[in-house]
Amino acid sequence: MFLDLPEPELRAYRSAQSDPDDFDAFWADTIDGARAHPLVVGVEQVDAGLTTVDVFDVRFGGYDGEEIAAWLRLPRGADGPLPAVVQFHGYGRGRGDAVENLLWASAGYAHFEMDTRGQGWSGSRGVTPDSGSPPPQMPGFVTRGVEHRSTYYYRRLFTDAVRAVEAARTFEAVDASRVAVLGISQGGGIALAVAGLVPDLAHVVARVPFLCDFPRASVVTDRMPFREIADYLAHFRDRTEQVHETLSYFDGVNFAKRATAPATITAALMDPICPPSTVYAAYNAYAGPKRIHTWPYNAHEGGGVDDDLLSLRVLRDAFAAQDAVPSPLRSGM
Repeated sequence: MFLDLPEPELRAYRSAQSDPDDFDAFWADTIDGARAHPLVVGVEQVDAGLTTVDVFDVRFGGYDGEEIAAWLRLPRGADGPLPAVVQFHGYGRGRGDAVENLLWASAGYAHFEMDTRGQGWSGSRGVTPDSGSPPPQMPGFVTRGVEHRSTYYYRRLFTDAVRAVEAARTFEAVDASRVAVLGISQGGGIALAVAGLVPDLAHVVARVPFLCDFPRASVVTDRMPFREIADYLAHFRDRTEQVHETLSYFDGVNFAKRATAPATITAALMDPICPPSTVYAAYNAYAGPKRIHTWPYNAHEGGGVDDDLLSLRVLRDAFAAQDAVPSPLRSGM
C-alpha cells in the first residue's frame, strides 16, 4: 500500500533539513585530511576463473589513510581508456567476491566496486574494518558516533567513497573524464554524497537512496535502518538536538544542493524503508540536471532488473555524450 504522500505532493515536497553554515568547510577539511595520505596502496590481479573479465584486488587510502578494499573489473581485451562505474553498496553489504557483480564490466566499462567499512554480513561479504569505536549506539551504523559530526560513521564512509573515485581515476584503463557513480539504498545515499563533493562526474545513479531527509525519515517510518535513530533518541532523550545537528552534515538533501553532475534517481511509492518523500526531498533539492523514475507498486526493491536496464541506458547515453580525454593520473595498469 502507499505509505507516504501522493505523487503530486511528492513532486512539490521540500525537506525541512537545515544547511549548516560550515558544511562546506567541514567536508573540505575532512577530504583534505584524507588526501594527505597515499591513494592507491595495492593492486593485485586475482585468478577468478573468468574468461571475459579481468579482476584486480585494489587497496586504497580512505578516511585518514585507512586501507579500503575494492574490486576493479575490466572487460578482457577491451581498448582503453574506458568509461568507469564506481559502485557503492546497500546497508550491510560489502564488495562481495571476485566473481560476483559482473554486469558493468560485461557492458564494456571499468567497474570499481568499493567495499563498505565495517559491513558485509548481508548478501555480499566485506573485508574492510571500521576504525571507529564510539560510545553507545543502536545495533547498526546509523547512530555510530552520532554524538558529534567528527566521530560519525558516515564521515568515514563518505570520505572513503570520494577517495574511491579518485583511486579509480588513477588507472590507465580508466578514462578519468568519464566516471559515473552508482548505488542502491545506502549506496544511493553515498552516490548523492559523492555528487555533492566531487564536481566533475559523468553521471550519478541513486536508486531508492537511503540517508536522505533525516528530520522526516526519523518520524515517518518504523522500519530499520532509519528506526535506529528513533530507538536511540527514545533512550537518550536529551540528545535530540545534537543528533539532528550531526545528521545535517550527512543528509543527502544537503549534498544534493551542491551537486552539479547529471543524475538519475529512482523512488518506489510503496517503500517503507526509504519512504518516497525522503527520496523526493533529495531529488527536489538536486542542483544539477536530473530525472526521477518512480515505481508505483514497488517497495524497497525499487525497479529491480528494470532499474538495472534503466541504469545501463542512462550511463550509455551519458558516456557517449562526453569526448574521451587522457587520464591525468596513472597507476601503471
